Amino acid sequence: MTRTGADAAHKSTGKQPSLVLVFTALVLAMLLSALNQTILGTALPTIVGELNGANLMLWVITAFILASTVMMPIYGKLGDLIGRKYLLVAAILIFLAGSVVGALSPDMTWLIIARVIQGLGAGGLMILSQAIIADVVPARERGKYMGWMGGVFAFSSVVGPLIGGWLTEGPGWRWAFWFNIPVGVLALLGALFFLKPRAVTSRPRIDFWGMVFIALATTGLVLVSSWGGSTYAWSDPIILGLIAGTVIASVIFVMVERRTAEPIIPMELFHDRNFNLATASGLLTSVAMFGAIGYLPTYLQMATGASATEAGMLMIPMMGALLFTSVLSGSLVSKTGRYKWMPITGSAIMVLALFLMGTITADSPVWQLCVYIGILGLGLGLNMQILVLVVQNSFPLRQVGTATAANNYFRQIGATLGSAVVGSLFAHRLTDLLGERLPADAASATGGGNSLTPKLVHELPEAVQDIIIRSYNEALIPLFLFMVPLAVVATILCLFIKEKALATRLEPEVMPEAIGEGNVLISTEDEGNGPSTTELRQVGHASAGPKA
Repeated sequence: MTRTGADAAHKSTGKQPSLVLVFTALVLAMLLSALNQTILGTALPTIVGELNGANLMLWVITAFILASTVMMPIYGKLGDLIGRKYLLVAAILIFLAGSVVGALSPDMTWLIIARVIQGLGAGGLMILSQAIIADVVPARERGKYMGWMGGVFAFSSVVGPLIGGWLTEGPGWRWAFWFNIPVGVLALLGALFFLKPRAVTSRPRIDFWGMVFIALATTGLVLVSSWGGSTYAWSDPIILGLIAGTVIASVIFVMVERRTAEPIIPMELFHDRNFNLATASGLLTSVAMFGAIGYLPTYLQMATGASATEAGMLMIPMMGALLFTSVLSGSLVSKTGRYKWMPITGSAIMVLALFLMGTITADSPVWQLCVYIGILGLGLGLNMQILVLVVQNSFPLRQVGTATAANNYFRQIGATLGSAVVGSLFAHRLTDLLGERLPADAASATGGGNSLTPKLVHELPEAVQDIIIRSYNEALIPLFLFMVPLAVVATILCLFIKEKALATRLEPEVMPEAIGEGNVLISTEDEGNGPSTTELRQVGHASAGPKA
């Protein structure tokens, strides 16, 4: 009979609340990062209207993702070298500083700077949360925890726009930044009181040049995808220069990583088949996911007449479906040890959902789009956290932070490309359509479409509203069909993942270094694939909590 960690804790040591409190703190940290990828979605039309910056709209989202992407492998490697507690504390403080700057931003430039600062902290919140769980829970039992973390991401994907919309219509969009402060303080207190620092016995070797060149390569890639074909022609010297610079920085980065003592992305990671397949599939999934949902709240407000809050509510079907399948898949992994079918099925469902979303017209009922994004949520919930688990199960604990960070880095590259490319194409197509169709007086009143807000749109004459709604539809919806092939390739890649047995215990030789004098879940399994038994055991002497 299988016992849960909570059961064993209650019957043996009584120390399980320590693990519960650690997990709660990690969930709050991850919640901050995940919420702020979406919280401005419903507020964005109002923000750009007030700050007169529709031409910079995509950077409010892209700047956050870019900064967090650059920082992910850095946090992952430093966590493996010096421990994760104080890195997590620093990441929370940086994130909160960015939130304050965002709340006080007088214009779009400062708003984008604030989003960069937030992103510098958010990269650590996302990676360190997942890596600390890997420190204290073996892979077989970790499915349940990763499932709930995937549920947090699902929750954030809908609650973020909902909170953003509610705050925009109430005290104002700046409270979407002030909102982070109490949540961040709770996460900070949890990290300070429930995580134990790792004793560093030697001076770590920091891969400084690796950090520099991965930042240059990532920034160049995002600028090319954001500016190419819209702000600048693909043949423009600026774009060609950025492409050349990105390639050169990438090549130098690989050369540095092959020679440095402690690379932030070790090249030997790519010798593992499952890492390559799971990472590539995750990258393609992220392109499709963030490309599909990043601008849906804006579309829903403009095209359906929904308020900012209502637009957030309309995303609930996706959140509910994603939450359900994420938690269910994590539970099934822990019970059965089988997981390969999940990302395959999830990616295939995404193919169907993206195709259906690409058939939406300006006259389609709102419920139809809600059903389609609900189907997308089903696919994402079966896919996202399971691919992270596949990667973590392929490496020893001493490398799990680095491997998790590398995997998430490429997934975030996908998210960045999805947001940037779709946002760039959407904005470019929308500007062209509005420029061609809006009457001169309406174009003048809306600043050529750059100062449109949902409220202003629905105060315009019905004929002008119809032009704007159909322009939004024709600018965004066909882009979903362009992402169908990406989901097809992601499905094919998952077919070749090798289903390795999930580890049922933490490695004894690295446990003291990884978790110190804390409480950890130890699973044993009978030979012949018998049922597993999970116990909470103490490592070392009396402890205040797991060491990160």
